[in-house]
Amino acid sequence: MGHSDLKKSCEGLITALGLGPREHVAVVGGGGKSTLCFALAEALGLTGARVISSTTTKVRQAEASAFPRLVLYAPGGPDLEAVEKGLDEIGSVFVGKEFLSNGKVDGIPPAWADDLFRMPGTAYVIIEADGAAGRPLKAPAAHEPVIPGSVTTVIALMGLKVLGKPLGPDTVFRPALFKALTGLEDGDILNPERLVGAFDPKAGLFKNAPVSARKIVFLNQLDRLTDEGPAHQLAQLLLAENPFIERVVLGSCWQNNFITIHRGRV
Repeated sequence: MGHSDLKKSCEGLITALGLGPREHVAVVGGGGKSTLCFALAEALGLTGARVISSTTTKVRQAEASAFPRLVLYAPGGPDLEAVEKGLDEIGSVFVGKEFLSNGKVDGIPPAWADDLFRMPGTAYVIIEADGAAGRPLKAPAAHEPVIPGSVTTVIALMGLKVLGKPLGPDTVFRPALFKALTGLEDGDILNPERLVGAFDPKAGLFKNAPVSARKIVFLNQLDRLTDEGPAHQLAQLLLAENPFIERVVLGSCWQNNFITIHRGRV
């Protein structure tokens, strides 16, 4: 694939999400957050925008190192000069706090993310604001998600491979909290009607989202389904029952294929 074809392909993600010329994006939930954050940073970078990626939780060192430039903050506060240099030289950087002994990069405080978004010339800040231990679906704990106050768009992610699967520790992170949130029990089949409650704005995936931020649902792993019907049904239910959700994106980050569903139209 040539550069022009790659750029056109990546721009499909930006269009699907409806991002404006300057955004602070927080990605929460499960089912491919790191992959989505990387794909979004790559897509925005191909437009020539200055993009800062980071996390307010933790990510694997290998994931952080995959970005064009990795910047670790100096102890005691942000090293904005190093971030600025990285943006000038590369255009896209990942910012973390420090390397941890468990092979992860520690995240930055929300206030530091706000500082990054206020940096002159910064068009986009992308924050992985949640952890799911590799599960496609989760319910947030009391301290989750960690969303900075200046975030303009919150993307709640769910992996579609849970559709039709029984509720349990292999499919859901923090299953006890998920059961309390949705009223489901162990072994209940996760069908579209039962999954809507996961996106509750007070205790579900959109918990702690700024009131003024756009709310988008991203249903990832569409390529894992043999029948896309239940995924489209879930998208329509989410829009019908949650007026605060602006749009639902169905797609596959791996295949770079996206379908945007608005209320009443595709």
